[in-house]
Amino acid sequence: MTRSTTDEAAAEPLPSPKERRRLREAKSLSEDQVAAAVGVTRATVRSWETGRTSPRGRKRALYAKVLAAETKPEAEPEASPGAGPGPGVESVTEPTATEPAVEPAAVKPAAVKPAAVKPAAVVAAATEPVVEPGADSADARPAAKPAGRAAGKASTKAAVKPAPHPVTRPESVKTGAEPERGLPAPPPEEPDFSPADAFDELYARTALGLVRQTYLLTGRRALALESVERAFQLAWHRWPEVAVDRDPAGWVRAAAYEFAMSPWHRMRRTHRHPDAPPTEPGRRALFDALLDLPPAYRRTLLLYDGVGLDLPETAAETEASTPAAAGRLMTARAALAERFPEVAEAATPAAQSALLHERLGGLARAENVPVPRPAEAVRTGGENRARLWTRAAIAGVALLMVVTGLTLHTAPTHYEQPISPAERVGGVPPRGGPQQLTAQDLKLQQSLREQVAHGPERLVPETR
Repeated sequence: MTRSTTDEAAAEPLPSPKERRRLREAKSLSEDQVAAAVGVTRATVRSWETGRTSPRGRKRALYAKVLAAETKPEAEPEASPGAGPGPGVESVTEPTATEPAVEPAAVKPAAVKPAAVKPAAVVAAATEPVVEPGADSADARPAAKPAGRAAGKASTKAAVKPAPHPVTRPESVKTGAEPERGLPAPPPEEPDFSPADAFDELYARTALGLVRQTYLLTGRRALALESVERAFQLAWHRWPEVAVDRDPAGWVRAAAYEFAMSPWHRMRRTHRHPDAPPTEPGRRALFDALLDLPPAYRRTLLLYDGVGLDLPETAAETEASTPAAAGRLMTARAALAERFPEVAEAATPAAQSALLHERLGGLARAENVPVPRPAEAVRTGGENRARLWTRAAIAGVALLMVVTGLTLHTAPTHYEQPISPAERVGGVPPRGGPQQLTAQDLKLQQSLREQVAHGPERLVPETR
């Protein structure tokens, strides 16, 4: 059976939305240029890069060709006879002089067992930067990004560990009970790495740092802890998506920031006002300066100078264009430079960024933020919350169905005019009848009867 070009293009894999934008900007391509090359509008390209939609058919293939991204895993090089082990494969035990190799006819080939693969979440979690306690912010920041990218690519490949070559020992070397001659020893068992273990590892590495970052973003300790736990619960619900993301820690960070910056928190009494600022004058001034910035500018400054993201990644996470993110960053730095002369006196923008990086990291590590709950408690709490909302939704739908059925069963099929209630009528004279004639009435009646009538009959009254 032959497959059409459209089917092949529809199955063309693409990188994540953030990676699409990074690849486009790395090639110095604008959205208009990509749109013209693919044959779509600029809004469509922006929708692809934000993840709202995804290309299909021939446009998907053209888009992947424009990005020129490595969407397929590289094939592992095959080991040639006599050559050493390839990358990602452990070395094989070679027979020694005292251990003669067994004849190939007497040996059964051992099954190749793939090693347990760590999801990208655990590998990329090590890139969580700045505000982690105990890290030198100025030295640790530049090395975080390459490690995250290399780990993100390496996490998609599974290292295959073949069974060692079967060898047998001579009788003089054997000690104790050994397997039958000519049979290979069983390969060692590889530990299983479950999704819960990967989530726990990501949580253990990044939770406390995210709480510190969110505290600098909001100025509220309780809200920072709640935002981080909600973000991790959402990540656990969408773990298949998060585990293969290029930057799982960034995925959780974006979710925590979005929840923390929601304007609905102003309606909650506990989060209406920020917590007490630090007591040390320098840190208190920096804390007040951060909270005086608009939320979007504060988030851009924290991501670029605090977390250590580059400008395209900062723009992608804040859902803004790169020039807009650069403008927000420059405005935020200018506002801080007015309050802190050492920031304004920095020789270069890199020195200014390093100084702010150090100041923000020191402020985050100095504050006593609440310690996050254990990872298992967060996972269980998220599952219980989802289970509760699911049951509430099912109960609401069932109640609506019952009320609707009862209404249909009891409602009349046609309109019936309501009967007014009976009441006693008063003030009406009794029914009248023929009254008794007086003498004058009798006289008139007799006169009319005796008188001769002239004229048409219709004008003559008939009296009997």
